[in-house]
Amino acid sequence: MGARPENDLDMEPELAYARTRDGVSIAWTSTGSGPALVLMPGVPFSDAIAEWQIPVLRRAFERLAGSVRLIQYDGRGTGHSQRDVSDLSLEAMLRDLEAVLAAAGVRRYALLGYYASCLPAIAAAARGPNEVTQLILFGGAVRGWSPMSGSGTQALLSLIERDWDTFVESVTHAWLGWPDPAEAAQAADWFRAATTPAIARATLQAMSAMDVTADAARVACPTLVLHRSEAPVITLAMSEELVATIPEAQLRLLAGSSATLFFEETDTVVDEILAFMTGSASAGATKPSAGHLTTRELDVLRLVAAGETNAEIAARLQISINTVERHVTNLYRKIDARGRADAAAYAVRNGLA
Repeated sequence: MGARPENDLDMEPELAYARTRDGVSIAWTSTGSGPALVLMPGVPFSDAIAEWQIPVLRRAFERLAGSVRLIQYDGRGTGHSQRDVSDLSLEAMLRDLEAVLAAAGVRRYALLGYYASCLPAIAAAARGPNEVTQLILFGGAVRGWSPMSGSGTQALLSLIERDWDTFVESVTHAWLGWPDPAEAAQAADWFRAATTPAIARATLQAMSAMDVTADAARVACPTLVLHRSEAPVITLAMSEELVATIPEAQLRLLAGSSATLFFEETDTVVDEILAFMTGSASAGATKPSAGHLTTRELDVLRLVAAGETNAEIAARLQISINTVERHVTNLYRKIDARGRADAAAYAVRNGLA
């Protein structure tokens, strides 16, 4: 599955339309060729065409489409899909995916879900064990309420219908932390036009009530959970819960603090995704020695290996849980651990436990 030459990656997605079983029109695009990778829509702000206009995202999409068939679509109520919708349930979102796959003629595919779209991605993988080849997740949780429960996030969400412009600007700059000012302005325009305040509120309310814990336990395909080591919104504990709940899941830590998947080290992230889809070893798979760990990280590692929770470690070392999570994230990255079991095994192998 070799990538095309760089100068052949001048792509421009074209919109097509699929109709769901409940009669909703869903806009979708397809670029590249090869094994299918379906990028789940980032509702309530999905707009596949607008996303391609953001340079950092376009680079990621073009690199992906150089090796796979990249399928994107706008969720119901957003982007170029039908706006006047009332059913925003999990089942409705699965009907959107079903319609796009049928229109694209795809029978087997990998799924990439991020934030809220992790919920339907997990459910689809559980309910289509013979169709979903791999599941890739970023910034999600098994319960929709978990990523939205923080006081800062709740304060931000309260702006949706009171002050839409301020909400959009805050999401773009404060919450997502868009690194480039010009691209941030483009993103704000995209978010502002992607949907209406009413649909945004209704979508987020519906997703906050979703719980796919039971589905997650039935996912049979290989699953990659990506987590930013310094991300402020999604905690390491949430990503670890995903890994613990999904039987064939592994955790991969990414450097940086961006709340989004492709903003930092874009090429590295794309390489991780493609390596996982092809089954090849990740470039970050080497394991450094314990000497690379700080004294405090070694203390935390020993307690992780002893089976203690982050809260118990915090109490024992008299530090905050946030500090423990930061140490755990850092040591995972340094020893290439995919979770607590990997870390414990590493500690035993190196005589640290």
